[in-house]
Amino acid sequence: MANGSIAFTQTASVRAASHRWKVLGVGFAANASFSAAFSGIPTTAVFLRSGYHLGNEGLGLVLGMLGLGIAVSELPWGLLTDRWGDRRVLLLGLLSTAAALAGLALFVVPSGAHVPGVTTLALGLLLVGLLGGSVNGSSGRAVMAWFREGERGLAMSIRQTAVPAGGGLGALVLPVLAAHFGFASAYGVLALACAITAGFAWRWLHEPTHTPPADAAHRTAQGRAAVSAAPPKVSPLRDIGIWRVALGAGALCVPQLAVVTFGTVFLHDFSRAGVLAISVTMAAVQTGAAIARVWSGGWTDRRGNRRAYMRVCSLLTAVLFASLALMTGLAGMHHASMTAVFALMIVVGGVCASAWHGVAFTELATLAGTSRAGTALAIGNTCVFLSLFLTPLAIPPLLSVGSWPMVWAVASVCALIALPIFPRATRAGSLSATRPCDAPVIGQR
Repeated sequence: MANGSIAFTQTASVRAASHRWKVLGVGFAANASFSAAFSGIPTTAVFLRSGYHLGNEGLGLVLGMLGLGIAVSELPWGLLTDRWGDRRVLLLGLLSTAAALAGLALFVVPSGAHVPGVTTLALGLLLVGLLGGSVNGSSGRAVMAWFREGERGLAMSIRQTAVPAGGGLGALVLPVLAAHFGFASAYGVLALACAITAGFAWRWLHEPTHTPPADAAHRTAQGRAAVSAAPPKVSPLRDIGIWRVALGAGALCVPQLAVVTFGTVFLHDFSRAGVLAISVTMAAVQTGAAIARVWSGGWTDRRGNRRAYMRVCSLLTAVLFASLALMTGLAGMHHASMTAVFALMIVVGGVCASAWHGVAFTELATLAGTSRAGTALAIGNTCVFLSLFLTPLAIPPLLSVGSWPMVWAVASVCALIALPIFPRATRAGSLSATRPCDAPVIGQR
């Protein structure tokens, strides 16, 4: 009888250890689907301007609405995730986002003499952001529940890699669709991607099974010891460490989002790059960011230096964008001959400004504990997407005052501001400062 129980436990453990990769795959697909919308639609900025008859101010407004919708909805979705569970929230969010994108494809596209107004387009993108904000916290909480400390940095970084991966696919596909087939096809493809991902979530995403009784006594003793040594739990909303990571992330996102939202306009208007060169450059930004996020997650897992890594990224990003501002100012009237140089600088700066995301969100979720990870991740995403709202709104006035050197200089300053906001690493490394996992699962030993 005992042997049978042990065999059952081992089989269940193996199955759970295997299933966690399916959960990670669902989280990756969910983030990639939505990222293709909020990172991919801005890469059609040139066609948005012409197709919807927008100026730079109107373009900044409609692109900012995506970020505003996500920022406003992140915290409510995060609180709801901790109450309802990640499966329900992720399914609801993906299906409703698909419906909103389908609505844009059917009713808010230029056709012949009919051109939707800027208000209609802005409200449509705001709705997409409001509904899509559910994806970030719910998928992150699911991944945190299935992976243990020492693996979470890599797992969360792989999940965060979906953001540049989805954005890269969007950068390659959406401008072509918008240019040759119209925006109905672009919105329709995004809606289909969200609907397909909802099918994967329905099939594979569920709460992890806790440890069986035969193994529970040993784990319970370990858990009691860990809890007795841990500081008292406070709400993530009142945790200063979580807010410092979140606010630092919001500031460091400004240069990244300047590239994502107006990088195509910079390459087109200032560098005189063609559509192919622009698409390849923006796809390279997203691809490089994806690789950097996976590497940084595994590296910081081994080193236990998440906080130090975030601080180094902020400093290096500030230097790179200051260099871009200087080069743009010195180029003068000869900038058309430097298209390749500016494209390379956009790629390097954009990658560095994006590499830290998985590490920062792992730190947020670990500080909060698994049961409250949805709220902590929502706080981080609220700050990030407030930047996505404000950045494209701020760029047109900066262009009118000081042209592109001013834009990149302000981006550099924002990256530098993040440096003192991010918490410093403790003497034993940031991992030792975080709270223990509060939900052990089968297969995590």
